[in-house]
Amino acid sequence: MGHLLTADTSLVRSISTTTRAPRAGEINGREYFFVSREAFEAMPSNELLEWAEVHGELYGTPRRFVEEQLAAGRDVVLNIDIQGGDRVKRSFPAAVMVFILPPALSVLENRLRARGDVSPSDLGVRLANARVEIGASSRYDYLVVNEDLATASAELVAIVTAERCRRDRKLSEFMDRLGT
Repeated sequence: MGHLLTADTSLVRSISTTTRAPRAGEINGREYFFVSREAFEAMPSNELLEWAEVHGELYGTPRRFVEEQLAAGRDVVLNIDIQGGDRVKRSFPAAVMVFILPPALSVLENRLRARGDVSPSDLGVRLANARVEIGASSRYDYLVVNEDLATASAELVAIVTAERCRRDRKLSEFMDRLGT
């Protein structure tokens, strides 16, 4: 996602709130807002745009940040699972949904193992969940295979460009400039 945000400075990455512990090198407020399960569960229901329990941890997108960015004319990139994607699509029907696929499940397994923080039993759960999530990819507008980072990044930039050039969006911008 970093390449996409670097390529287009009008895109903003949403920072999710999570109950999971930070991984090595992660900083609160940069990768995630790390909170306790109790603090997460105490959040008012309208504070999060979406939330889901994934692999035993809670994740959610702060609503206010997203709404403020959209009101300022920026596009917001969310890195969320399929449960969250479904909730966002219900709240924002015009949201563009991109599903990032691994080149193969064996590659995903190798990537998870290389992280070094996934137990063997958790690995099995994650791979089973990945199969379910891949099956849900038909609900998405675009699919990008993350085999080569440069190619996947270029495809994401192309999707953003194409979506900004859609007739309905361009016409709306044009009409706004005309003051009608």
